[in-house]
Amino acid sequence: MPRQPRVAIIGAGMSGICTAAKLRQAGMTDFVIYEKTGEVGGTWRENTYPGLSCDVPSRYYSYTFAPNPDWTRVFSPGPEIHAYLRRVARELEIVPHVRFNTEVAEAEWLADRSVWRLGTKDGEEREFDFIVSAAGVLHHPRTPDIPGLDEFAGAAFHSARWDHSVPLDGKRVAVIGNGSTGVQITTALAPRCASYKMFSRTPQWVMPIANPRYSRLSRALLRRFPALNRAWGRVGYKFWQQVFEKSFCQAVIRPGWQRRLLTAICRLHLLRLRDPELRRRMRPADQPMCKRMIFASGFYSKFARGQAELVDSPIERVTERGILTADGTLHELDVIALATGFHAHAYLQPIELVGQDGLRLSKVWSDEPRGYRTVALPGFPNFFLLLGPHSPIGNQSLFMITETQVDYALRWIDRWRRGEFTAAAPREDAAETFNAELRTAYPSTIWTSGCDSWYIGKDGLPALWPFTPQAHRDMLATPRPTEWHLTGAA
Repeated sequence: MPRQPRVAIIGAGMSGICTAAKLRQAGMTDFVIYEKTGEVGGTWRENTYPGLSCDVPSRYYSYTFAPNPDWTRVFSPGPEIHAYLRRVARELEIVPHVRFNTEVAEAEWLADRSVWRLGTKDGEEREFDFIVSAAGVLHHPRTPDIPGLDEFAGAAFHSARWDHSVPLDGKRVAVIGNGSTGVQITTALAPRCASYKMFSRTPQWVMPIANPRYSRLSRALLRRFPALNRAWGRVGYKFWQQVFEKSFCQAVIRPGWQRRLLTAICRLHLLRLRDPELRRRMRPADQPMCKRMIFASGFYSKFARGQAELVDSPIERVTERGILTADGTLHELDVIALATGFHAHAYLQPIELVGQDGLRLSKVWSDEPRGYRTVALPGFPNFFLLLGPHSPIGNQSLFMITETQVDYALRWIDRWRRGEFTAAAPREDAAETFNAELRTAYPSTIWTSGCDSWYIGKDGLPALWPFTPQAHRDMLATPRPTEWHLTGAA
């Protein structure tokens, strides 16, 4: 009879739900999900700003084991994705395993018994055989250090903490930031405002995208016939996977026709701005895809029609009345939205992980997060990290990446169930070899072509996967026991 592991999952977002679902599918039900808020959904729960949508097609941005018949568009709005995650968690009986409003404070490895002792901020302690971190990547908002921001008399908030009680129609609104979030907010909100201004430090490339609707009839048929929904879900998933992996995923990692084609599309799209001066101001100096690509249609038209105004003079300070820029202009405002991103390399923070011989994760990652094959950490046995350092994130389906990593973790847990070990952690030299392979591949990627982005770590290198998604799946298809320290047997 296989042993039944006790598993702690940190986070009830997309990755946490995936882990729980696959544990249940494998017949393992002794797990707890620790969720710091009162609802599942992760980033799709926290982000509710106007215009929120996903830039990965819905059929591809979903679990392979739970195709959704209810997508209304090829690229879904945020509320639909949140509803999908809530439904999956409910229907797969995951919600009863969630400890809501319970934040993990620390976890310590007890080598004498080969277990983790996990402690929450409210003082509860519990022991587990495995910990899976599904804490996500972009969940710590980055607030810019702008002098006087606290002095503003109007409403000011981060895009991930949108205040829906603040009226926007007919108001003077500004967004600080021109990444994907800033572009989505601008496209949705600018036509509703008396005046709308986007404050931008450096221009970014925008890839045009069509977003057709799925018909009511097709959605009704998929709901009515589950077998058809499963079949169509597989077809849609495979189709969009091939589209992304044969084009965009190739373009970012090596020169070739894919990079030339997507670069040409971005440059042609910029020509929608007929005003040569405005086009010059919105033309980036770096190459397309060097930063996270922005997929949007209708963004440039908001500026061409005068519904939005670009402000590229540096911000000097915020006053009671608005934003003062370096050219001496005071932009009077009612609302300031901060689309300034997240601390992308924070991962588990502020949770403290204490591994073998008192090794602390905060010290190990004091310079830059590093790990083993995107999923594990030397010195931290029976611990798996989803969407960890150097995972193939960016413009990709995080659902696909997470399923690959969860399947890998389950292969190790299955070995534990069979009594092959009691504790397993990757070897330090194996992790070093892996990271050296990454460093060798970076020069051919677009991310090192000369731009500043949240992809880049303190060491000046991208924290991304520089190979194909298929190479990532192949790497995690089979555990490599020779690269691990295995302790004990049942």
